[in-house]
Amino acid sequence: MTKITMDTIVNLAKNRWFVYAWSEIYGWLANAWDYGPYWSLLKENIKNLWIKEFVQKKTDMMLLDAAILMNPNVWVASGHVWGFSDPLIDCKSCKKRHRADKLIEEKFSSLGWWEVNWIISHINDNYNETQDYLNQLTKEANKIINWDFEEFKNIYKKNIINKEWNERIKSFCDLFIPCPDCSSCNWWEIQNFNLMFKTHQWVTDDSGTEIYLRPETAQGIFVNFQNVVRTSRRKLPFWVAQVGKSFRNEITPWNFIFRTREFEQMEIEYFCVPWTEKETHQRWNKDCENFLVNVLWIEKKNLRFREHDPEELSHYSNGTYDIEYKYPFGWGELRGVASRTDFDLKAHMSHSKQDMSYFDPVNNRKFIPYVVEPAVWLTRLLLATLIDAYSVDETGRAYLKFAPKVAPIKIWVLPVVKKIWDLAKEVYAQLAEDFVCEYDEVWTIGKRYARFDEIWTPFCVTVDSQNYEEWKVTVRFRDSMEQEVVELKNLNKYIRNMMEQ
Repeated sequence: MTKITMDTIVNLAKNRWFVYAWSEIYGWLANAWDYGPYWSLLKENIKNLWIKEFVQKKTDMMLLDAAILMNPNVWVASGHVWGFSDPLIDCKSCKKRHRADKLIEEKFSSLGWWEVNWIISHINDNYNETQDYLNQLTKEANKIINWDFEEFKNIYKKNIINKEWNERIKSFCDLFIPCPDCSSCNWWEIQNFNLMFKTHQWVTDDSGTEIYLRPETAQGIFVNFQNVVRTSRRKLPFWVAQVGKSFRNEITPWNFIFRTREFEQMEIEYFCVPWTEKETHQRWNKDCENFLVNVLWIEKKNLRFREHDPEELSHYSNGTYDIEYKYPFGWGELRGVASRTDFDLKAHMSHSKQDMSYFDPVNNRKFIPYVVEPAVWLTRLLLATLIDAYSVDETGRAYLKFAPKVAPIKIWVLPVVKKIWDLAKEVYAQLAEDFVCEYDEVWTIGKRYARFDEIWTPFCVTVDSQNYEEWKVTVRFRDSMEQEVVELKNLNKYIRNMMEQ
């Protein structure tokens, strides 16, 4: 089996109309991408399949589209203004900027977060003891389970406002972490770098109100809770879903579109009676896995569940599960299901002085609902789908084995020879009523087949004059390369049936 690297995926994406470097004619903007014709369709297909699976098919689900720009007090109440930060550290020698937690992760990737946490906690207390402990851990590194960067980040964030903790992190870097660019251990003090993009409302920067581009879509659902209850007349439990852009001013975006500053999220908030969320939490793990495996055709062996340890849980959560995907660079989060308790509604109720409670007419009582949140980055889902679809057969033929429902171009219409283009265009017009199609008459038919295999097209419809005189065309299948002659009058129905298999 051919090993897939991130370079393979990135080169494929650039060469096959998937992505373009953002603002490329002006020198590009680092880690920002424009989605090309094919990937735009792929992204919309995944989004629409998600909406169909989790909104259309569920009787208690509603779809919301909240604004990107919101009252800044929303982010004060949610804790993003003060707590949504990463540790930024600058090298004094080469002036390059890095994330302190990322540097530590790369330096001690085999240590558990508890070992790193202990080292940092004691770094200024007893240098010799700390150095001995570090040496011992380094020798035993292969015997210690891998630690997770997200775990360390959560531990750090619990101490983000602690100046002493920042000083210990800085001392740790001065002693043990060389700069990746110049190899010196000479760092400035750590700054807590807020990840929200800021802008200003009104005319000038100094006269307007400071507002933020939203870093997540969830808060738009929470602040509209009472509006949804009032206008939908739904009774608990119910779900509210949203798909939309979010923005995070990441210090070090990385791995193509895995972590970018602009991305799309697909989030659902399940509002329920307190202490009934655990059963729903478990059920959604199965629903999410079913969508990934049976709808998007992601291999189950490339997925794993990981339950967060109590120490790494977010401040609002009493239980979180991640579904991780085996990317070429290692296991990474694909989607998460978090039990958020009543934290968000209580926070907005406290800051806004508006009643965010729910009245249960059956039991005649009032309470703040609990919330379960299944969430996924659409861009990460897009990346995982592309990686998982990349296939090489025994002949060395490379192609993308997308599920027909996912494939952006369902059918390529190909005249065997260019002179019968008018006949082929009639077939194209018929198919285009129901499917996204492409037409091509350049090169030999064999070269065109090879190109469309690589670009992921599940079906090619070939038009030749002899078959067309009998009102027939030839359908070729991407995966098996087999062909079948189909009557033109039944062609759309035939393709539709094949897509459902």
